[in-house]
Amino acid sequence: MSETRPGDPELARLPRELVQRLTRPLAWFLRIEAASGVILLSVTIAALALSNSPWARSFAAVWEMRVGLQAGSIEVSRSLRDWLNDGVMTLFFFLVALELKRELVLGELGNLRMAALPAAAALGGMVVPAGLYLLLMSGRPGEAGWGTVMATDTAFVVGCLALLGSRVPQSLRVFMLTLAIADDIGAILVVAIGYGAGVSWGPLALGVLGCATVRGMALLGVRSIPLYCAAGVLIWSAVDVSGIHPTVAGVALGLLTPARRWVSDERLYAILGEVVAHPGDGSGREETQDRETLQVAETAAREALSPVERLEIALHPWVAFAVMPLFAFANAGTPLSRDALGGPVSVAVFAGFVLGKPLGVLAFGWLAVRSGIALRPPDLGWRLLAGGALLAGIGFTMALFIANLAFDEALLREAKLGIFAASIVSAAAGLLVLGRSPRQRTPP
Repeated sequence: MSETRPGDPELARLPRELVQRLTRPLAWFLRIEAASGVILLSVTIAALALSNSPWARSFAAVWEMRVGLQAGSIEVSRSLRDWLNDGVMTLFFFLVALELKRELVLGELGNLRMAALPAAAALGGMVVPAGLYLLLMSGRPGEAGWGTVMATDTAFVVGCLALLGSRVPQSLRVFMLTLAIADDIGAILVVAIGYGAGVSWGPLALGVLGCATVRGMALLGVRSIPLYCAAGVLIWSAVDVSGIHPTVAGVALGLLTPARRWVSDERLYAILGEVVAHPGDGSGREETQDRETLQVAETAAREALSPVERLEIALHPWVAFAVMPLFAFANAGTPLSRDALGGPVSVAVFAGFVLGKPLGVLAFGWLAVRSGIALRPPDLGWRLLAGGALLAGIGFTMALFIANLAFDEALLREAKLGIFAASIVSAAAGLLVLGRSPRQRTPP
């Protein structure tokens, strides 16, 4: 621990505790997710309105427009919607993996028994809805869409919790965020295994080799962001050609990102001290040395945050306010009809989210606590967990993502309507249960 001297500005501040390092990034993440939920809701309403307006055909045609590059006989092209779903959404899964990595190394998930509760709840929230869907759709067209009901939408869940303010404790926010992140990771594994094309092992091996190279670069101390970006593009391309959904590359690269910082506080303060201890005299004789000192200080200030933290700070606003709204705008539009809403796929999706999700979350969470595998925070009662489990039925973003892979055009409309109806009912039910909870007392 470094010593402070009289006149040191640090003496004029309250001491910083370890808990602040853990809670500040979480609070920042939650605020952005809550704001993102409002934007997602707005663009979803806009997409539904356009899909049921006189401009519906033109609106749909925009997303089917082919975009790509051609060099001689080699052509790389996709529809605009596919570029969003396969390419841009990789940034979303990369960010999810970064948040999971940070929580595993620096946050709540560092305590295995504390992490076991949301992990078990997330597992139940995937297995039970999928099983219920398969039970309802056994032998029917659309049976392969079981993965649609497995994921929870982070932005909308966090947005609902934000509406409740002090009626929900921080422990429930952490629980729901961790559950949603685990769900997203599980969903992308389901996409890779259940909805990929035939696997081409050569390109897949190249993708694995690329990931090993990235890990080796990190161990060697390579810190050039352009190099990592180039490696990421090559890995994404290899996974895409292999037949596995390319967004898996985002998850792999996020989990490979180092969560430990390179420069400690003591070293940073010592380097910054060199900058202010020897001011130049204006003659220009020390210009080169001064510039080198400033460059070292710039690097030290940057590397005082871990790569995981820096990338989260840089990417989260873009993903929350650009990537996710674009995805929703491109995929949420569908013609509304009573016949489609009452179809078997709509009913199965609705039942999976509204009934299967809360049942799975609560049952697996209770079993984990009862068996001693998991710890339940003292302020996180079963009533609060029940309300959170109901909110977990808000699937939306990931549900739309998987539905686009699992269903043909005829059944996709039914699936979307089931997702929308389930998300509305789950949000209303969760808010009703949690809204009756007493306000949490804030410490003096």
